[in-house]
This record gives sequence, structure tokens and C-alpha cells, in this order.
Amino acid sequence: MPGFAQASDLSAWSALQDHHQKLGKDIVLKEYFKKDPQRFEKFSHTFKNEADGSETLFDFSKNFVTEETLKLLVELAREAGLEKLRDDMFAGEKINFTEKRAVYHVALRNTSNQPMKVDGESVVEGVNEVLEHMKQFSEQVRSGEWKGYTGKKINTIVNIGIGGSDLGPVMVSEALKAYADRSLKIHFVSNIDGTHIAEALKDSDPETTLFLIASKTFTTAETVTNANTAKAWFLKSAKQEDIAKHFVALSTNEEEVTKFGIDKKNMFGFSDWVGGRYSVWSAIGLSVALYIGFDNFHQLLAGAHAMDKHFKETPLEKNIPVIGGLLSVWYSDFFGAQTHLVSPFDQYLHRFPAYLQQLSMESNGKAITRSGDYVKYTTGPILFGEPATNAQHSFYQLLHQGTKLIPTDFILAAQSHNPVENNKHQKMLASNFFAQAEALMVGKTPDEVKAEGAPDELVSHKTFLGNRPTTSILADKITPATLGALIVYYEHLTFTEGAIWNINSFDQWGVELGKSLAKKILGELDQDGESNSHDASTSGLINAFKKKSS
Repeated sequence: MPGFAQASDLSAWSALQDHHQKLGKDIVLKEYFKKDPQRFEKFSHTFKNEADGSETLFDFSKNFVTEETLKLLVELAREAGLEKLRDDMFAGEKINFTEKRAVYHVALRNTSNQPMKVDGESVVEGVNEVLEHMKQFSEQVRSGEWKGYTGKKINTIVNIGIGGSDLGPVMVSEALKAYADRSLKIHFVSNIDGTHIAEALKDSDPETTLFLIASKTFTTAETVTNANTAKAWFLKSAKQEDIAKHFVALSTNEEEVTKFGIDKKNMFGFSDWVGGRYSVWSAIGLSVALYIGFDNFHQLLAGAHAMDKHFKETPLEKNIPVIGGLLSVWYSDFFGAQTHLVSPFDQYLHRFPAYLQQLSMESNGKAITRSGDYVKYTTGPILFGEPATNAQHSFYQLLHQGTKLIPTDFILAAQSHNPVENNKHQKMLASNFFAQAEALMVGKTPDEVKAEGAPDELVSHKTFLGNRPTTSILADKITPATLGALIVYYEHLTFTEGAIWNINSFDQWGVELGKSLAKKILGELDQDGESNSHDASTSGLINAFKKKSS
């Protein structure tokens, strides 16, 4: 078992504590900008995406950092062993030590076919074989060559999965909707609530619907239950042998897949070194390839690969995901921030915060270090978000005048896919993107409020303290390659956090207890009589449910 020190025992941590004591109470961002006209240039970085030539600007200058802060944070990263852990990940080492697995989702987007091995064996050929299978299949479906059991073209895709088998494909499909084949309808079913599958089926025709069952083991309770409901619905119109034309499996369990009725030729597999929340790059992304076309899916991978290369090769001082992760640690552990807001100024990215919630909180919602000890510091911030400008008319009030420190990321594409009314909408959107970050930083003083003619009794209510930190991310346009890089920015930001906190960011034991208890309780719900095998509250709720649902 790796024997790494607690982050708070590192000398760089102590140096940061001293630095925070000097800086923390006195930092006033708007004054920093007045004193240093070069602050924007010093603390912003442009990522040039080799996949499509696009550029994304990451502006960290409105954060609580000085050059000394960044230097000390980088020292912390080096002392915590970030570089070695990163290199071990790219080398296929089993850094997910609790499950004895490599963490190799980077190999799924290795579009330059660099040598990549696990246990001494190349994985490049296997990854490319699955990608080729995805390409052939998606092109057959999209062209109409693949037909349903009555000879009709497929026009509806229903992806049935949960967790990473749902959140990634949903988010990417929505984010890249501008590239989609709109003759294809797409539904994503994840919730065990029967309403979710029922609504998807109401909008589907068994003759023209293709179901993708996304479960590595093909035993995930919610996914298998929803899949069997879909199969029962399908068999009301079709025959057992027709299943092969309408159901495919994103899985590695051939026995369960064929037992379900799916032809093994229609299985799309992936390895155990692919974690669920990193699986959109794998066969789990088949729904994306079907919806936006394989070429665009490949561009998504290429953009991701470009950010991987940046993360792997760029010195920590200029490494964009590393800086983002270090800032998160800085706020969480030295300023006491408990949350992190990601607010995209882009309607197509409306599911991006939900995707990042799993990425961040399932990865770093841990309290045990790699040496098995309870951490001495805060880990895993609560990540939340909604697209702006909707969000600024709901919870931005808390950002501006609340008592909590909420570090915030704003994301905008300069070019819209829908430049309606001579681009008026995009300019209004952009004006809010710039204004919110500025307003959070500069605030509004009581004197400024008085100068506007506010009555004395309202001055304090209309005062904005400002000095709220933000990171602004400005892309050229949300292309497949840009989105791929943006997702990977947050992946490696999360990796950086976990490395500093000395936790395993790649297991998820915390989801198991509730699932195992649910399985036990499900059996009780099928039994007659009252339940009395739990605490009084749980038993009382179970018994109330039985009465109300009978």
C-alpha cells in the first residue's frame, strides 16, 4: 500500500499556512489589479488545441493568488508527489490500489497511437478495434443500412445506463447537439423510477428503436431492470429473434448479454481500467457516435488527447489543469470554502455541471488517505452549477451578498452555434459573462450606493462586498475538440486535488452500502406483514409505504 504523508504534514503546507496568514486577510483583488497592470497576463493561460487549432483562454487572475502563492502551491504539488502519480497513470501503473487496477482512460483517447501498456501488454490495438467497431456500426445505423425487424430505418436511440454510463453520454450529446443528426431522436434512461423508461417508450416505435444497454457487468440492478422492461415492451410487437436487430450491449459479460438475447457480435467492450465516470471515451460513448457521427466523436477524443498531452508535458507552473486543482485545494483547505460553482454561459452545456458533480464528488468525496489514515483536512468540495443567465436570476444572489465563499468558474464560447438576430443574443450573453466576474470582484461600496441616491436605510442592503474569486474560461466555440479538452481539464484538475490530498480518486466504495441495503429491503417489500428488522424510523417508513402502495 502506498505510504504517502498527510498533506498537512508537508513543509510546503506549513509555508502556505504562513503565507495565508499574511495574505488571507489583506488580499483585495481590485487593488491587486491597480498595483499590477500585468496581472491578467501573468495569471492567464491559453490552451492551443492541436486537434482543431482552436484556443481556449483560462483566466485565473481574479483568484486569491500572487506569484508567491502560485510558487508555494506548486511546491506543495511537487512535495505531494503529483508528478510521479501523473506519470504512473500515463504508464499504466495500478494507481487505483484499493481495486488493484490501472487508471487508463487516457488510453481511450490516444488518437496519436502512442505506445501504452498495462501489465506489459499494449492496449492500443484493443482500443482501436473497439473504435473501429463503433465507427462501422454507427455508420450503418446512420446511413440506414442497419434496419429494424420490419425493414425500417432506425430513427430512435434509447441509451439505458446509470452513473457514468449515463451522465457522460447525456452531457456530450447535449453539448454537441449542433452537430447531431436531427432525424435521430435520442433518449437516456437511468432512473429506476418507472416514469423514466415509460416516458422514453411512449416516444418510441418498436420497429424503429435501437436500445443500447450500457453496463460493464450487465448486472447493474437499475440498468438490467430498465433493460428488461424495454425488452418486454419490444416483445409485445416483435419476436425473440428480433432482439438482435434492436438491442446492443456496451458490456464485457458475454454470458449475460447473450442470455438477454443480444448477439455477441453486437457487444462493445471495455477494460477494467476504465472507471465509470471516465467511460464516455469508451464504448459507452456509442450513443454519442450515433447521434453526432463517428468523425465528430473522434474529434472529441482528439481534443481530449491534446489536453492530456498538455497535462503530461507542461511544467506545473504553467500547467492549466494543475493550476485549477491547486486553486481548489487553496480555497478548500486554507480559506474554508466548502463548495465550487461551475456556471456555463452556454445552453448546450446545461448538463455539464451534473457531469462534473460525479467526476468531482465521486472521485474526491473521500476521507481516508492512501496510507489508510483519516485525513486531517478538508477534501472534495461540493460542486454544483446551472447554466447562466438563468442561474444569475436564481442563486447568484448568494454569490454576491451571501456569507459563504464560493469559488466560481464561468465558461463561455465567443462564437455561438446559433447567432440569431445578428448575434445580439450572444453579445448579451457575453456581457453578462464579463459583468458577473467583474461585479463579484469589485463589488459596490456604501459611498457608491449613496451616490446613486439610495436612502440611508437601504445603503447596507445595496452594498456589495466584492472580492469574490472567479476563474473565467473563454473558448472560441464549443466544437467536439474543444469540449473534449474542457472535460479533460476538469478530469486532471480533480486528479491534482486527489494527489495533494493523498486520497485514491479512482474507487467509489461509498456508493455500495446504500445499494446493498436496498437489495435487502427490496426482498422485504415483496413479503407480507410488517417490517421490524430495522430501526424504528426505517421500519415505520417501510410499513407506511406498504400500506400506501397496496
